[in-house]
Amino acid sequence: MRADRSAKAAGNTAARGRVGEGGAIDAGLADEDLALPSSRPALLEILSSFAENRLAVIGAVLVIAIVCIALAAPLVAPYDPYKVDLDAQFLAQSLAHPVGTDMFGRDVLSRIIYGARISLLVGLVPTSISMLIGIVMGLVSGYFGKRVDFAIMMLADMVLSFPSLLLAMIVMYTLGASLLNIFIALSAVGWAGTARVVRSQTLSIKHKEFVEASRAIGTGSLAIMLKQILPNCLPQLLVLFTLNIPSSILSEASLSFLGVGAQPPAASWGLMVSIGREYLFNAPWVAIAPGVAILVTVLAFNFMGDGLRDALDPWLKS
Repeated sequence: MRADRSAKAAGNTAARGRVGEGGAIDAGLADEDLALPSSRPALLEILSSFAENRLAVIGAVLVIAIVCIALAAPLVAPYDPYKVDLDAQFLAQSLAHPVGTDMFGRDVLSRIIYGARISLLVGLVPTSISMLIGIVMGLVSGYFGKRVDFAIMMLADMVLSFPSLLLAMIVMYTLGASLLNIFIALSAVGWAGTARVVRSQTLSIKHKEFVEASRAIGTGSLAIMLKQILPNCLPQLLVLFTLNIPSSILSEASLSFLGVGAQPPAASWGLMVSIGREYLFNAPWVAIAPGVAILVTVLAFNFMGDGLRDALDPWLKS
């Protein structure tokens, strides 16, 4: 009897041990199953998709190079862009002046390098401000709907009904020509498109299950918009941001070309093209060189924006 009892006790102990081992294994499997997937593979997939687009990579490299040159302008520029030397008027390309000089003897290459600062600043600041305004307007319009949606979209339609350059010129003529007023003018005309994109995304997301669950447990509207809806709009906003920067650069160049943007002696690419057009036949480099700089910068941002769109949009992936 004692032997039988000992055998049973040993069997129970072994069984408990096996159950314990199995429970530990099951717990480990459960922990692995419940572990949240890392975002690193998704990021690597996006970077890999972006790297496969050669034009996007070229655009990104050019953008990085232009930004670095603009930041290091005092170190990179061979001459003072504002120094007047009337003895060096309209010098052709040479080792001393790779892109020649203008009507005041100023080095064109140095002015192009310093002009990159103005163009990038005008591209980044008004785009950021207009996108911030558009995000707020689009979230409020799409989430609350009804009269709020009607009023905001009516205002956006009014802004979009005017040619953006004409509306910016009206603002510049009203406020005066200065760099700060360029920021205000471009921010005032650039928010409507962003508002429409964010509104459409909000309308499609606000009825999703996770948003309804957050609303059911008492989460406020502001928290839902910022924590639930806005993060799902970030891929589209990132692409829109990279595509709006060249639009702002072109708008600044157009305003400066028309005389209501940057004023002399500022090293603005649009202003350089405007002044240099008078000397196209005897010194064409004065206008062509800054025009090429505008072309390269705009194409670089567009190529990079197209690559980001292709990488972030699952419908465009092969």
